[in-house]
Amino acid sequence: MSATAVHALWTTAGGVTSAAPGDTFTAPDIEYAQLAPVLIVVGAAVLGILVEAFLPRRTRYTAQVFLTVVALAASFAAVIGLAADGYAKKSAGLAAMGAIAVDGPALFLQGTILLVAVFSVFTFAERRLDPVAHGNRVDSFAAQAGSVPGSDSEKAAVKAGFTTTEVFPLLLFSVAGLLVFPAANDLLTLFIALEVFSLPLYLLCAVARRKRLMSQEAAVKYFLLGSFSSAFLLFGIALLYGYAGTVSYAGIASVVDGSVQEIDPALAQTMGNDALLLIGGALILMGLLFKVGAVPFHMWTPDVYQGAPTPVTGFMAAATKVAAFGALLRLLYVVLPGLTWDLRPVMWGVAIVTMVGGAVVAITQTDIKRLLAYSSIAHAGFILAGVIAASPEGVSSVLFYLAVYSFVTVGAFAVVTLVRDAGGEATHLSKWAGLGRRSPLTAAVFAVFLLSFAGIPLTSGFSGKFAVFKAAADGGASGLVVVGVISSAIAAFFYIRVIVLMFFSEPKADGPTVAVPSPLTMTTIAVGVAVTLVLGLAPQYFLDLANTAGVFVR
Repeated sequence: MSATAVHALWTTAGGVTSAAPGDTFTAPDIEYAQLAPVLIVVGAAVLGILVEAFLPRRTRYTAQVFLTVVALAASFAAVIGLAADGYAKKSAGLAAMGAIAVDGPALFLQGTILLVAVFSVFTFAERRLDPVAHGNRVDSFAAQAGSVPGSDSEKAAVKAGFTTTEVFPLLLFSVAGLLVFPAANDLLTLFIALEVFSLPLYLLCAVARRKRLMSQEAAVKYFLLGSFSSAFLLFGIALLYGYAGTVSYAGIASVVDGSVQEIDPALAQTMGNDALLLIGGALILMGLLFKVGAVPFHMWTPDVYQGAPTPVTGFMAAATKVAAFGALLRLLYVVLPGLTWDLRPVMWGVAIVTMVGGAVVAITQTDIKRLLAYSSIAHAGFILAGVIAASPEGVSSVLFYLAVYSFVTVGAFAVVTLVRDAGGEATHLSKWAGLGRRSPLTAAVFAVFLLSFAGIPLTSGFSGKFAVFKAAADGGASGLVVVGVISSAIAAFFYIRVIVLMFFSEPKADGPTVAVPSPLTMTTIAVGVAVTLVLGLAPQYFLDLANTAGVFVR
């Protein structure tokens, strides 16, 4: 790739300086307005903890839902305000002493994460799906998370009508980390953001009301494998610091491309050592590929998706992928553009096995949540095709695909929460037989989401796949596009199989029922369907929006 093409992917920020050795200490200059989206969410999360401490139990649910939705809406308004002020294009710059980038990709991804979080909160707050227990409405979360499953204390908590309203501040803390992750402009900020959004997710995965042991097992698996990925990332950061003498993205990039102005004497022996660069870059790449669920770092995905409470699964499947791909784009296009050709064979290999592996293994699944988990793995491979394009079109196509995928995913998992039997959610595929005759509307909505996942024309999934495959073909990755199309055809088989099962099978006499949700879940599903159809029928405005937001600041 030519130097001109590389430089088209980022712009230089002005006004960011570092103190020379021996200068007097000056107080940090923090741009609070530019950090407002993150600060609003963090402030609301802290308030949520105070709500848990001081409000009586009967009022906490209403207060937490109201606080969470208002905070996320205010944060989204702050993102829109920054974009309107030109930070998405000409005024893009760095905040918090150069630690946070405020540019087009960051604002686009932050807006997507916040919208996903708002509609996820609606599914978190849903209380009409389970039968009333002891005169109290119940949600998807354990009555008392600290109780041993099946113990007397848990039974007493259920009888008393307790609810785990702590899930709302945990969600806000996770969103705060997710907002920082794609905007991080140095490696330490990246690592801190990773831990801030991961730790609440580990807890949220463990608090399912039904199947609590499976839920806790999922949380432990996620925690252990997530710790390994964090260790890889941290080791990679250490090696890159040894290579460049700095953890800032611009500093590392200047050493990679040879434009560094001065060398730290203490690091003179290691700076410019290509072994440190290649191994460190590969380790950081591994940490990020774990979060996007790419093969061979995907083993946590099906177990965690199946065991976690379904509202948490929907939020995690959408928002984590958006943030992780945002961080991956910034790493490859801002920090390591000089390594494009060194990393290209590795990225090709990962993308191919991710697309093919996710699509093939999904065929064998008998649980709807595990099927959607392997589907998400295949989609990670499709998005990687756009990442590999290494062009402005590649960036904008990935941003658009992430927005498309996140809404379809949240909507699909919201539908999964509605199909229930005596044991809670009926996720085994055999239970979905004949669903189109029991509840035609629910089956039709789910079919729309499945067709979008499959990339059928007139759905948003087709627009997203067409965008990333076109960018990959233009970027010289035609072979990857061929594999992607074949994988999409394989994936279409198991999506269509579910649709056939719902509409062309006889319903069983003891089959599940479809619960009537509150307006909260209905809004989430309706918005998912609307986005799927609008971005499928008229995607050009949103493609242009992603295109104008596709230049990173450095």
